[in-house]
Amino acid sequence: MLVHETPLEGAALLELEPAEDGRGFFARSFCRAEFEAAGLEPAIEQCNLSFNHRKGTLRGFHYQLAPNAEAKTIRCTRGAVYDVIVDLRPDSPTYLAHFGAALTAENRLAMHVPRNFGHAYLTLTDDAETLYQVSAAYTAGAERGLRWDDPVLGVQWPAPVRLVSPKDAGWPLLAPGARLPHAADVPLSPR
Repeated sequence: MLVHETPLEGAALLELEPAEDGRGFFARSFCRAEFEAAGLEPAIEQCNLSFNHRKGTLRGFHYQLAPNAEAKTIRCTRGAVYDVIVDLRPDSPTYLAHFGAALTAENRLAMHVPRNFGHAYLTLTDDAETLYQVSAAYTAGAERGLRWDDPVLGVQWPAPVRLVSPKDAGWPLLAPGARLPHAADVPLSPR
């Protein structure tokens, strides 16, 4: 597995290193030792599968507050998505900065999202499916979100957004220059 750093410290794109032969290929998609060597959190508490019927479906931005903050590794197993992360670490020099990448069934890239980051994706194809490895169980009372179209974040989605859940459409907008009101309660990830 190849680990590619992103402009946001602790976040990474993960690339498979397939061993190919006449049958196809075999590749390791997770290795605790390789994650630890790259400074990524290797814990997996829960795995989730998300299926989306239509191109233009947006999910996110989601995150959980401490002590339920979670690291995630997301891979697109069918179709294609544009995956975006936002740094929510209050002491980070890239606070509220974002990074996005296309994750597709063909490129087999995965995005590693550290704790205290928001995460969203937009489906670029019909019938897109993503697999999440998550370091903490979902906790409804700890869930928070950011608006996908928040002008403070300024995310440029590569295709029209056609479907957003009422919950995701209802997250409040950030005020220009604002810091998240709960940011002080979100500890930095241990590295």
